[in-house]
Amino acid sequence: MSQSDSTTPPTSEKLQKVLARAGLGSRREMETAISDGRVKVNSQVAKLGDRVEARDKVSFDDRPVSLRPEEEVPRRVIMYNKPEGELCTRKDPEGRRTVFERLPRLKGERWIAIGRLDINTSGLLLFTTDGELANRLMHPSTQVEREYAVRVMGEVKREHILAMVDGVMLEDGPARFTDVQEFGGEGINTWFHVVILEGRNREVRRLWESQALTVSRLKRVRYGNIFLDKRAKAGEWVELNQDEVDDLATLANLETRKVPALTPDEKNRWNRDKHKRKPVQAMRKPKSKAR
Repeated sequence: MSQSDSTTPPTSEKLQKVLARAGLGSRREMETAISDGRVKVNSQVAKLGDRVEARDKVSFDDRPVSLRPEEEVPRRVIMYNKPEGELCTRKDPEGRRTVFERLPRLKGERWIAIGRLDINTSGLLLFTTDGELANRLMHPSTQVEREYAVRVMGEVKREHILAMVDGVMLEDGPARFTDVQEFGGEGINTWFHVVILEGRNREVRRLWESQALTVSRLKRVRYGNIFLDKRAKAGEWVELNQDEVDDLATLANLETRKVPALTPDEKNRWNRDKHKRKPVQAMRKPKSKAR
């Protein structure tokens, strides 16, 4: 294990990058795990800033981690159509439903979410087994477009649109839409499609709120070049094909890599996972009968 300095050999890599590539979570999640003392390198508790080489022995929660070269990491991506009411977290202390409960099971790997949606937002979520792909697509420097369908309550005027495109100052810094298009509706409930280049918390809602307007429905319909389509209904997922995964890799400035074919065991497991999931409608609580 080596510390981050000017003499660090080029064969070493940041510890959080190696852990993310192993499918243990996103780089941000791995940074938190390192800070919490859950990672050891050569039997010593790791620190943020540590770098590792192929010969180092790494463990996560006292379980050994296989250090794989980047080109050997399976790159799979699935598209999930998130319903309202689900959380983008692996476990919820209150027992609420999470997006990870609906995903196909992996053996020796984990699904890593590419971005998040809040509990009241529905639509497109991407998950991958490739931590580096996830990190690149989420990083602000990559400038990946996220498109949302928004239903707005209130009278939307031209000056509101111009203000949000020019940019407004939110509590965590300036924000703006790169595009706003009206998509119909009647009265005070009008639909728009908006595009942003970041994934900050509740950014779309807060931009509209800056104009004294309220978002009543919010659905993500596109992430980069991947559009939410009819292949995945609410609460369902579908694996992206080779061309779609290659397009995402190109967007992230990564080399393309063959999407591994599912083994017979994986096919059976994924099919069982798909069919055992209850439809979203069936999970809603029945209306109480009037007494």
